Amino acid sequence: MTEEHQHFHSPEEKKRQLTRLARIAGHLEHVRKMIEADEDCADVLIQLSAVRSAITGLGKEIINEHISHCVTHAIEDGNEEAVEDFKAAIEKFI
Repeated sequence: MTEEHQHFHSPEEKKRQLTRLARIAGHLEHVRKMIEADEDCADVLIQLSAVRSAITGLGKEIINEHISHCVTHAIEDGNEEAVEDFKAAIEKFI
């Protein structure tokens, strides 16, 4: 049986990520309102591109944090399953 991997995220990092996510949600809400208002499709696509970029940036930040903390500890503990699970998650994200 494999050992369950414990996650710890610093409160500062978590707050920063949640703030970014709230900004993304607000931006996505703006896109919804643009569509409701029949705004120009090109403008909507540009805003959607900005949302996608923001989500990708947040994902990269989470990947870096996870590698720095969780994956490092999993390797130290010999928990290869946690490393493989993270590889699979990265593949889905990309």
